[in-house]
Amino acid sequence: MICRAVPSSQGAIRLFRLAGIDVFLHWSWFVVAFFEVTERTTQYRSMAWNAAEYLALFAIVTLHEFGHALACRQVGGRADTIVLWPLGGVAYVDPPQRPGATLWSLAAGPLVNVALTPVLVALLIAARSADLAETAPDAVACLRTVAYINVGLLLFNLLPVYPLDGGQILRSLLWYVLGRARSLTVASGIGFLGVLGLLALAVAAGSVWFGILAVFVGLSCWRGFQQARALARLARLPRRAGVSCPSCGTAPPVGMFWACGRCRARFDTFDTGATCPGCGAAFATTRCVDCGRSSPLAEWLKPQAIA
Repeated sequence: MICRAVPSSQGAIRLFRLAGIDVFLHWSWFVVAFFEVTERTTQYRSMAWNAAEYLALFAIVTLHEFGHALACRQVGGRADTIVLWPLGGVAYVDPPQRPGATLWSLAAGPLVNVALTPVLVALLIAARSADLAETAPDAVACLRTVAYINVGLLLFNLLPVYPLDGGQILRSLLWYVLGRARSLTVASGIGFLGVLGLLALAVAAGSVWFGILAVFVGLSCWRGFQQARALARLARLPRRAGVSCPSCGTAPPVGMFWACGRCRARFDTFDTGATCPGCGAAFATTRCVDCGRSSPLAEWLKPQAIA
């Protein structure tokens, strides 16, 4: 799953840094891992295989999130933080605010699971061909479970429920037709239906985890709905002709939407040449209110060719 919010590592432990991306593990992961490993003692002869299975899940989720992050960078976005939670992982990415760039950043995660599927199946076939089912049954059982987990995560992530990857992919596809704000409204609305399904499943299965997941999805859908309303209001504002964001190609709104970091006065940076009229502070870059990227004012005045 991906998130465009400011990365937060509160309550998380930094594990490593790879390709300029910091990977954090939330402390609650250890609690859930303990219960998962100790409660499933009948599946394997040795508890070590329970631990190996959970570590394999950890590796699959990590690779999935790296897929999101590296794809985001490929389209010119920023991605430098991954946080792993008991319910999955979150890649904090900031792709260019275009439907194609966002779609690729989202789809790359599930594509990692697609690529892992034939690899795990081939390993399972090779293990059975080598008669490991007789000589090392726990190893074969663990490999089979990991293969099922990978496919299960793929199918679950592709559910069209916001903010799961499938729901965000649906939103990106609708973006082409409905626009940025309305696509998020529709995706969030479908997500609320998914919450009802998860709650029903939690009650039917007596699962606390499905209940927690339903709450998480519901809160994310509400935030998405609120963001969609803000985007709709932003889209209705009058726009300045002849100027466009170097990153997303959107013309800036006309009005005092910029605030001075020194005296907090609000002003229209394009009327004042990126200089605060209150205290005279000059700013090297101007932030786009649509995509959040900052660029030198001169770059805003150049003709943009946004793909």
